[in-house]
Amino acid sequence: MNKPITTLFMLMSVDGKISTSDNDSLDVDKDFPRIIGVKEGLYQYYELEKETDLYSFNSGRVLAKVGINNKQDNIKKLPVSFLVIDNQPHLTLLGVENLLAKGKRLFVITTNKNHPAFEKQKESNIEIIYYENAIDFVNLFQRLKDEFDIDRLTIQTGSELNSIFLRNKLIDKISIVVAPVLIGGKNTASLIGGESLHAVDELINMKALKLEKVDVLKNSYIHLKYNVVNETEIK
Repeated sequence: MNKPITTLFMLMSVDGKISTSDNDSLDVDKDFPRIIGVKEGLYQYYELEKETDLYSFNSGRVLAKVGINNKQDNIKKLPVSFLVIDNQPHLTLLGVENLLAKGKRLFVITTNKNHPAFEKQKESNIEIIYYENAIDFVNLFQRLKDEFDIDRLTIQTGSELNSIFLRNKLIDKISIVVAPVLIGGKNTASLIGGESLHAVDELINMKALKLEKVDVLKNSYIHLKYNVVNETEIK
């Protein structure tokens, strides 16, 4: 498949949770800085985030949780382009304006013909990729490579989208910062969500990983890097 090389870059707990709750009222970015034994080493995740690809793939829901729709003064322009999946939408017009001010380019991928991004479609640094019924993610990733010359991108979406990308062989690399904390909760989002496997013939949807590097960080944090084996073999 002709597509960008993709890296899933996430912060998670030792038990694989990428959120602190089963709803949007809590979030690791807000909650981890409050936990003694966790907050001390959190800065290392944000330092590593600065080294990720110049194309950052996220969802409107995640960005709304971290406050992109709030009024922001003195926004610092970054050399990063943002790609945002947003159907509901979760982004407001102000959120779109903040992303346009913050990033080099903004790509909004949506099935919502009334998305507020359309009010900004005349801006020189916005691209709206519209799908009428459902987003074809395989087609999308091919278009990102063929039409927009995106060679590499970092994925930082939620567990449901992470699952879709994994099942469709769209994740090439995993870069995970493991925080020294256990969260728990059967409905709390984990790294890979989506539909569970139900039968032996669905084992093909699992993806083996090849360890590339382990870095033991300060304050009991760990950074794990893997290559994804997308062609699963079953014996």
